[in-house]
Amino acid sequence: MEEANQSVVSEFIFHGLCDSRELQTFLLLPFSMLYLLTVVGNLLVMLLFITDPHLHSPMYFLLANLSFVDFCLSSVTTPKLTTDFLKDNKTISFGSCMTQIFGVHFFAGGEMVLLVTMAYDRYVAICKPLHYSTIMDRQKCIWLVLISWIIGFVHAMSQLAMILELPFCGPRIVDSFFCDIPLVIKLACMDTYTLGMLINADSGILATTCFILLLISYTYILVTVRLHSKDGASKALSTCTSHITVVLLFFGPCIFIYLWPLSITWVDKFLAVFYTVITPLLNPAIYTLRNKEIRNAIKRLISQHMDSQDNF
Repeated sequence: MEEANQSVVSEFIFHGLCDSRELQTFLLLPFSMLYLLTVVGNLLVMLLFITDPHLHSPMYFLLANLSFVDFCLSSVTTPKLTTDFLKDNKTISFGSCMTQIFGVHFFAGGEMVLLVTMAYDRYVAICKPLHYSTIMDRQKCIWLVLISWIIGFVHAMSQLAMILELPFCGPRIVDSFFCDIPLVIKLACMDTYTLGMLINADSGILATTCFILLLISYTYILVTVRLHSKDGASKALSTCTSHITVVLLFFGPCIFIYLWPLSITWVDKFLAVFYTVITPLLNPAIYTLRNKEIRNAIKRLISQHMDSQDNF
């Protein structure tokens, strides 16, 4: 049955972001620059963590992992989107489509859990500072990151398992720029209403659960610190603003896409671009601009490079 399914529809065709050929040509350079900045920004954060001993702490370990996940998430969709601006026939093979679905849900699911882990790290640092080094030791940090990867993998496999056996025997135009499950299952030659509800519930439960945990964590941080210090709320807010901003930017579009009952094509495309292209770029920018230690690490890296050039 599986072989028959794949032999009937061997590839899908993306509709893309828009119909206008002129607009697609215009968008080529901006999206290429966005992806380049995403790659450079996230690789820079990872490089700083690896090379700078001042950043060898749990918070920056988690941040470096977030940058790696953002780099991977953007790389699943953006290169294909960018090259398709040059093509009239935007095709993707069945296997590549399934790989793209797996990649998006693997990295996005992992990032959701990783953001919860980062909130837990801030909770311990702000509410239990004297026990921070013992609670957030090296082994626990590694396990927390591994758990985020495992949950992302299980989530992606559960999504893929529900779609792999569907019979695709006719329509093959996906009204998007990547293989998004809600749009792909509409092309199956069977009634997929119940399956669509299950798939949305799977993604929706993960996203909503993580989002609620994050809201509880940051609310508890602010309330706890305010009770212990007159100006504690402003200090806690200053510490957590970057994390809260990233959480809202990432979870907002995800929850809207999978839980909103009405589907508006241009809105869905805009939100998909936001969380697969824009958010992976904004994360390193937000943390870099608001974090004094990372700014100092960049200055040290530049200074070391200049010194090595002078010695040479």
